[in-house]
Amino acid sequence: MATDEGTTVRVDSWIWSVRLTKTRSLAAAACKAGHVRVNGDKVKPAQTVKVGDEVRVRVDGYERIVVVKRIVRKRVGPPVAAECLTDNSPPRPPRDEVLMVPQRDRGTGRPTKRDRRLLEQFREH
Repeated sequence: MATDEGTTVRVDSWIWSVRLTKTRSLAAAACKAGHVRVNGDKVKPAQTVKVGDEVRVRVDGYERIVVVKRIVRKRVGPPVAAECLTDNSPPRPPRDEVLMVPQRDRGTGRPTKRDRRLLEQFREH
């Protein structure tokens, strides 16, 4: 296991190493899209993290809030990954409470003005 307690590591590499994303390229893409924040600031993939930093990662519409406890450079197993961070994320909402997005039938074309008004009325309530 490659750990260096007193040093820093790239944020995309650390996110991938502690299994917050499946691949390092997904971690880098999340950084470029603005879905990763370190201590409240949006970061690029090459930004470094150190022990004690708060990292917020938005993956699949859910925000994970973690605090760096240990620096790892290589991908580690789930038990070791759990030791490298403190998870302060709020619990995920139950599946039945997830907001359902209305979808139109395939091939029906663009929404009409009436459809748009009904959709806006639905969103207001």
